[in-house]
Amino acid sequence: MLGTRDAVANVAVKNLETARKFYEDTLGLKPVHVEGDEVIVFQSGNSTMNVYRSAYAGTNQATAVTWAVGDDIENVVGELKGKGVRFEHYDMPGMRLEGDIHVADGMKVAWFKDPDGNILNVISG
Repeated sequence: MLGTRDAVANVAVKNLETARKFYEDTLGLKPVHVEGDEVIVFQSGNSTMNVYRSAYAGTNQATAVTWAVGDDIENVVGELKGKGVRFEHYDMPGMRLEGDIHVADGMKVAWFKDPDGNILNVISG
């Protein structure tokens, strides 16, 4: 029923203008629709992401959005770092940290947060 349908990510934020600057200017996503002061829809590859205003912004303690960037992960992390993104470092079993990238068995992943504390990541696979 849903296996052939596109899914849309939803990310709650406190301040829509601050979020817009981060998602558009820092991450390079393109806004494709705005609903007043409540929602900005961003294009990310073939997907869209709703960034919406909520009192519950930043309360999720798990990864909210993942971008699969393949072998370009080192370049993506470097570009984000150059734009001021700070990466999270976690102590995870079976993973070692190489700079800001966690590495394990052919997989590389780097976690970071948006201005509201939502956890985002880029992954090689």
